[in-house]
Amino acid sequence: MHDQQEPRDDLAEALSQDAAPAKPPRARVADAPDPDDAPEAPRARDYLDGFLAAKPAEGAPGGPGSDLQADVIAALREIFDPEIPVNIYDLGLIYGVEVDENSDATVTMTLTTPHCPVAETMPGEVELRCASVPGIRDAEVVLVWEPAWGPHKMSDEARLELGML
Repeated sequence: MHDQQEPRDDLAEALSQDAAPAKPPRARVADAPDPDDAPEAPRARDYLDGFLAAKPAEGAPGGPGSDLQADVIAALREIFDPEIPVNIYDLGLIYGVEVDENSDATVTMTLTTPHCPVAETMPGEVELRCASVPGIRDAEVVLVWEPAWGPHKMSDEARLELGML
């Protein structure tokens, strides 16, 4: 039994010597780095810079094949379906993009199903993105269910992305 007590005595002795760890040094105001001496960090991309600097295109504001219509389509290609990793334009959810002479955009679209999880939010996001295109005065989204969406409406790029080609 005496042999079992020896390791406990050694442990107690070691703990009593190391019981109080050294305190870390206190922070002092004088030790703080001067922000004027620090190298300037690269600025993160500001998404509003491009939007605020963009000017509406000159010439005919709307019509089929206009630059403004192409800009609206480019904006639509930045919106992705949350369940399928393809943008909504190439997915075939956009049936039509019209820009009239008053620079008003009308987007006719559908969803994959009426019970789609984003049925309440997707049309609003499409309208907001279209209205944010420089040169567009107003945007309207017309949600239709006929003709029904089907995989045949997808672009070749979307089919390739999904491994359907």
